Amino acid sequence: MAAPADRNLPVNDPDDASWWRSAVIYQVYIRSFADGNGDGVGDIAGLRDRLPYLADLGVDAVWINPWYPSPLVDAGYDVSDYRAIEPRFGTLADAEALIADAHERGMRIILDVVPNHTSSAHVWFGEALRAGPGSPERDRYVFRPGRGPGGDEPPNDWKAMFGGGAWTRVTEPDGTPGEWYLHLFDVEQPDLNWENPEVRADFEQTLRFWFDRGIDGFRIDVANSLIKETGLPDVGTRRNHEPGPHPHWDRDEVHDVYRDWRRIADTYDPPRVFVAEAWVPEADRFARYLRADELHTAFNFDFLQAAWLAPALRESVTRTLREHAVVGAPPTWVLSNHDVARHVSRLARDPDAGIGTSLDSMLGTVADLELGLRRARAAALLIFALPGGAYVYQGDELGLPEVEDLPPDVLDDPTWRRSGHTERGRDGCRVPIPWSGDAPPFGFGEGEPWLPQPEWFAEHTAEALAKDPDSILNLYRSALRLRRENPALGDGPLTWLDAPEGALAFARDRGFVLVLNVSAEPLPLPAGAEIILASGPLTEDARVPADTAVWLAAH
Repeated sequence: MAAPADRNLPVNDPDDASWWRSAVIYQVYIRSFADGNGDGVGDIAGLRDRLPYLADLGVDAVWINPWYPSPLVDAGYDVSDYRAIEPRFGTLADAEALIADAHERGMRIILDVVPNHTSSAHVWFGEALRAGPGSPERDRYVFRPGRGPGGDEPPNDWKAMFGGGAWTRVTEPDGTPGEWYLHLFDVEQPDLNWENPEVRADFEQTLRFWFDRGIDGFRIDVANSLIKETGLPDVGTRRNHEPGPHPHWDRDEVHDVYRDWRRIADTYDPPRVFVAEAWVPEADRFARYLRADELHTAFNFDFLQAAWLAPALRESVTRTLREHAVVGAPPTWVLSNHDVARHVSRLARDPDAGIGTSLDSMLGTVADLELGLRRARAAALLIFALPGGAYVYQGDELGLPEVEDLPPDVLDDPTWRRSGHTERGRDGCRVPIPWSGDAPPFGFGEGEPWLPQPEWFAEHTAEALAKDPDSILNLYRSALRLRRENPALGDGPLTWLDAPEGALAFARDRGFVLVLNVSAEPLPLPAGAEIILASGPLTEDARVPADTAVWLAAH
């Protein structure tokens, strides 16, 4: 079981240019992390107050979801100004102080950049609407005449990711029905035209703006989008994120953008880094984003979607390591984020049931949350032992399940609106996290949280879990301390070891071994091995039961 963490963690070397190859990065969904001013919304002040907690946890960097000015139609991914701070979150001075504080504690800061689209509240979009067809202002976005009599039909058959069509018709300055604009996400998120040099130059200015203020890198939202096929042909029967050419996903020309961005990042000392959100199913095409002159890392969605079955997990790890080795990039491992249902709840379901990663895919299926937590503990030791880096979504370390029964009148995700109130969307993983106490708001802040917290959050507060040496919080603390101290962990090679059906085992350099029993009969430990850390109790005869992982020192 977990031992209490040593609070004197080694501090990251600020001059280590390769830190990202082994980093454990903590994702802060800022609206729901900590409220510093009592308005019920998380903010920079709350995050600054909790930096000691994150340093104590042992993470190397903090990734912050968009904190820019925004109407918050899509949780800040509808940006109205890329070089300022949303007033509900704080000020630019607050942001600069946070960056400095994090650096003093040995943690780096990664921001989100949202290049595919802006908010419809962005000054550029207002200018585009006022300027009319054929104008330079309108060319910053994707405007097209409609099809059919009077242009009454959308320019093509593209669909929005949040439901419904991907085109909206505008009223021209003279009051007549006019052109249509593209929005692959919400109607209030118009797509930018990345063929326009002004768009490219403006984003390069944004990168430099934040790099100059000390941030260490960017996570790139929808990195496999941006470029659309010339002529904007119909999608037809092609589905999102399936193998094969697509008119608005993973176009070859998008790599020119990232080569330009990499050149900018490399002018800084130490160089700044990028992580891509790229849903690309073909391994060879996925790896292209990670070439030496493009992006540094990319989220590993293949692993996130793998079922809790030993063959599926091993196949995903093997495939991931193979495709990254081609370009010399380190993998990243992630279990949850702000776009998928929390993994405690996903793992609480039958792995043979074929559920997806969304809450809507799980509704109506039976959940065993005690089992889900046991599997989540084992999964944490798995990802922290694999080569490369790892991401922790806020609340993972608290063992938070998904909040599956939010009242319909509080749901905020555009998926809920765009689906005609038939899909609940992603709000269940975005509920403000619990810090202390036995009733809402559980130390999140003084005001009523923007999404209601369930009473059962009392079992998951950081305060309560810190007092229990066997809690998942202390498991995370111990694992991250040991990971930082053990040169075998992080970036480097992996060797698979023999294991019975239903189990996995691999070795890292310097005698480190992981044994994961997914569904087999209790496993004996290798002869002469010393237990470093276990995700749960062993059997009375010192065997590893199902849904349990063990770190070992092999002699």
